[in-house]
Amino acid sequence: MIQISDNALRQAAGEGMDAFIQVFTDAYLKETGGELTAETMPLLTGEQHSLLAYRIFRDEVMEGGFCQLIQNGYGAYIFHNPFAKAMRLWGVGELSKLVYAARKIYDAHREDLERERTDDEFMAMYEQYEDFDDLEGKTNSWSTKKSLPPALPSMWTSIWSCLPRWCEK
Repeated sequence: MIQISDNALRQAAGEGMDAFIQVFTDAYLKETGGELTAETMPLLTGEQHSLLAYRIFRDEVMEGGFCQLIQNGYGAYIFHNPFAKAMRLWGVGELSKLVYAARKIYDAHREDLERERTDDEFMAMYEQYEDFDDLEGKTNSWSTKKSLPPALPSMWTSIWSCLPRWCEK
């Protein structure tokens, strides 16, 4: 069972939403041993995976864009799971549309995007996959806030209503 102390929740809540989410996602990563494999995936609920995917997406895209997200092995986890649908249901339609648009590029070039690369080849990906630029441009306003778009209250209401289930499994 994933357990998160009340003290950790209170402290994180005082630091902001990203810190609050990180308390949960750190617990999920601890539960899975930091690995997202066929063996560890069943250890989390769908809602837990959605919140973890949000954090991974946010961290990877804000730091290095879609090429980094994919090269770090998260392409299938983000694009071939119901992450975009969960974001739409949680009231973050703008993010959901962005993920669906990026998935089209990912699916069209998956084999090449996921292949092992040298550092120079990795850096060249940013020129080779300029299709991601427009999508990453939409995140520029978010990057100054070090967070993804301000979510609609329904996202946080959805998260809040699921907290007991997230702590129980």
